[in-house]
Amino acid sequence: GIVLIFKSSEIFNFAHGQMLLIGAAMTWWFWSDEGMGLPLWLAIIVALLVSIGLGLLIERLTLRPMTGQPLLSIILMTLALSQFLQGLTILIFGTTQRNFPAIFSVTDPYKITLPFEYNGNPIIVILKQNLVWSFVVAMVCVIVLVLFFQYTRTGLSMRATAEDHETAQSVGIRINRVFGISWAIAGIIAAIGGILIATASGLDLSLSIVVLAAFPAVLLGGLESIPGAVIGGLLIGLAQGLVGLPNNDFFLGPETAQAIRNSTEIVPYVILLIVLVIRPDGLFGQKRIERI
Repeated sequence: GIVLIFKSSEIFNFAHGQMLLIGAAMTWWFWSDEGMGLPLWLAIIVALLVSIGLGLLIERLTLRPMTGQPLLSIILMTLALSQFLQGLTILIFGTTQRNFPAIFSVTDPYKITLPFEYNGNPIIVILKQNLVWSFVVAMVCVIVLVLFFQYTRTGLSMRATAEDHETAQSVGIRINRVFGISWAIAGIIAAIGGILIATASGLDLSLSIVVLAAFPAVLLGGLESIPGAVIGGLLIGLAQGLVGLPNNDFFLGPETAQAIRNSTEIVPYVILLIVLVIRPDGLFGQKRIERI
């Protein structure tokens, strides 16, 4: 979602976490007895439609009037928007943590026995169902987006707009329509992400903070590359998992190993800093050459 907005409008959306939170909160409200009491599948569909409307509303009321303004002003607008949406969520849903419906099992993991042994014991890989299916859903979304950009007229228009706004407008592409569609799709992606995360951790206000770990992944892969964002996310997740391994005591000593395990939250930013020093455009980002 962050990459999509940046590709089409060159705006870094700091309100994506709050859009994610609202998508999950709306799903809970449409599903729960405190709200509409709809079946879960219908609640998800309605929440996705609401997220589309939210994306269109954000683009039309807050960002379209900022057209032609300095980039810093637009970035500050997205920051203000994130705080407004966070406060609106607190006002409507409160600060109490809610039980979210379990779409996938959290307590019944998949167990895969590998054809290898360690000290005479078989090696068993344990994978949580919700994480496996969240990954599958994410990959399906990526494939759908790639096909959308590659083969649909709207997707090609969005790619042309991302390359050059003025040239795209000169050949008849409606730039404002492209921006609106981009924000609508970003709303859908944010809602899907919020639903998947809330399934595992429940629904509370900290859900929006999850996106802070997505920023390094996006910057690592490249702001204009959707596959790069996926690869960046996998690299960040793998690095955090390796740093948090409980078996590092043998190599590092218990105190050092514990200190490293406690630093898993800063790992994404350390990796990002190293990569940006070596390759400022990210692993798959495009280098821009502009005439001054």
